Amino acid sequence: MREDVEALDIRDVTANWVNAIVLQAQIDDRIKALADLAHTPLFFGRLNYLHAPGAELAEGAEGEQFYIGRRHVHDADGDPMVIDWRAPVSQPFYRASKKDPQDIALRRRFGYTGGELTAYEDEHLSDPSEAAAVSKLLQQEIERPRVGPMRDIVATIQPEQDEIVRSGLSGSVCVQGGPGTGKTAVGLHRVAYLLYAHRERLARTGTLVIGPNRSFLHYIEQVLPALGELEVKQATVEDLVTQGGLEVRGADAAATAVVKGDARMAQVLRHAVRSHVTPPTEPLMVVRGSRRWRVPAYELEEIVAELQARDIRYGAARDALPQRIAHTVLVRMEQAGEAPDDRVQDSVARTPAVKAAVKAMWPAVDPAKLVLRLLSDAEFLAEHARGVLSEEEQELLLWAKPPRSVKSAKWSAADLVLIDEASDLVERTHSLGHVVLDEAQDLSPMQYRAVGRRCTTGSATVLGDLAQGTTPWATRSWDEALAHLGKAEAVLEELTAGFRVPREVIAYASRLLPAISPGLAAVSSVRETPGSLVVAPAADGAGLTASVIEACRASLGHEGSIGLIAADARIAELAGALEAAGMAYLSPGEETTAASRLTLVPASLAKGLEYDYVVLDEPAAIVSGEPDERTGLRRLYVCLTRAVSGLTLLHADPLPEALAA
Repeated sequence: MREDVEALDIRDVTANWVNAIVLQAQIDDRIKALADLAHTPLFFGRLNYLHAPGAELAEGAEGEQFYIGRRHVHDADGDPMVIDWRAPVSQPFYRASKKDPQDIALRRRFGYTGGELTAYEDEHLSDPSEAAAVSKLLQQEIERPRVGPMRDIVATIQPEQDEIVRSGLSGSVCVQGGPGTGKTAVGLHRVAYLLYAHRERLARTGTLVIGPNRSFLHYIEQVLPALGELEVKQATVEDLVTQGGLEVRGADAAATAVVKGDARMAQVLRHAVRSHVTPPTEPLMVVRGSRRWRVPAYELEEIVAELQARDIRYGAARDALPQRIAHTVLVRMEQAGEAPDDRVQDSVARTPAVKAAVKAMWPAVDPAKLVLRLLSDAEFLAEHARGVLSEEEQELLLWAKPPRSVKSAKWSAADLVLIDEASDLVERTHSLGHVVLDEAQDLSPMQYRAVGRRCTTGSATVLGDLAQGTTPWATRSWDEALAHLGKAEAVLEELTAGFRVPREVIAYASRLLPAISPGLAAVSSVRETPGSLVVAPAADGAGLTASVIEACRASLGHEGSIGLIAADARIAELAGALEAAGMAYLSPGEETTAASRLTLVPASLAKGLEYDYVVLDEPAAIVSGEPDERTGLRRLYVCLTRAVSGLTLLHADPLPEALAA
């Protein structure tokens, strides 16, 4: 298929050089999409239908056989050899069961080792004499060592996951899923499915995956390309709101960040933007040739009031104002017997007098300068936050030493979100066709609004776990979060079956749930791995560090990736100890190699990552490293649930009370 595309000759089919460039770019993209992936088989399953799909279920009718794979593959004659996993005919591979065989006589799963076919497994779904059984190949695929970045799960998608993956483009979906339930994979595969089912529409409107940090995005970046989807952009929330050369150079105290992230700040900004409108006090005189045309102040005031009442964007109203004034002048011209046209109206709108009037009544607003003034000028802030924020909250917002300019200001991440909100009040933010928001529980209301602006005319897939909220402003409920996102109508789905974390490990971590998210259902893991959890005390100080290094060395005796997770404050000491021990290590998100399978992970960056074996250093330090105990316990819950095969927990200080219970 790739060679056929490479052999295309477009010299005689393009009308001009522009068409030739566009067509060649499309051909190049197609060649990239058809690239071979090392150790990745073209097919992983087979379906034998009792009857040809779409045919009458008549007695004696012949069935059909289809191989299911990551992408469509056809032979030299164009006949399909492998069916894309997203095609309707592939759906029974994920949904069919003994209770509901969906006209499938046989479902075959193929097992691979290093890209070579090594096993297969059959289920005769329509044979009542064959009992239902757990697929060993499916279990082996789920438990395969995690080496390198996150991979696709097309061979192991479960029925409840498939329902979410194949949900329509028109509706938004929110997925609450505990550790190991595959919510991130579900979100990414939903993007791949939507691009398959609505390719032309999403090609026009665009898709975006939003993750919590760069390490996480690096970890997941190969999933969609492996499925042939190369055009999906990835970003953090900070990437979305960084504009005009501004960047994060400062940090807020937790209490200040909570206020800046509160949805009420949108109301304060709205008041501040609209305050720039000044009703006219004098008439406007427009000179054209030898004639002078007068527009009374009360008419100008009526025009301004009408634009304000329409509640359109500040910038759009400012653009409309000179045209409205010019139209009023044209009416007077017509009343005087002249016959002006649209060109005259445009000319009047551009006269110095009209421009000056617009500047006085509806001046341009620079969003960054507006936020700078709100955070620097106590009187300006009080004027627009009156009745919205308390005096104490206003004091938290004000800079102790106001910067001189926008460029010299040490903006925080929350400040850039405020600037983004102000920018949208002035000019509408471009909307995409679909947005995936992962680790959504950690966003503030204002961050939700920033993401929501990117999909006002599109849909969203929201992924997260309320128990893993590790910011002071973490959302308390999905209803609240979806309302801020502008997707209150989104369908809430819950994944409770765990496929990644061993049962012993998730049960241990779930001891924290009553303290961090009362009422939230614990994950029920399908994996039982005896000996997967080791909790051991260690000597204080250097003794703990030595025990941790020894545990890492022992873990490296196993196959797969190893993660050493510790409180951020402990990372420097552990890094030095690893170097002294001659043990090479990676940073979060970096791909493992034969020479180095150990990653040193600060607790603040552990979310969303997974390792075959995890060594967890000093839980008490992870908890105490956060602003409050609840947030600290949630951070610990995240760290406890990164292991796929085994967890070794070492501590010198007493374990947190909630965990020791």
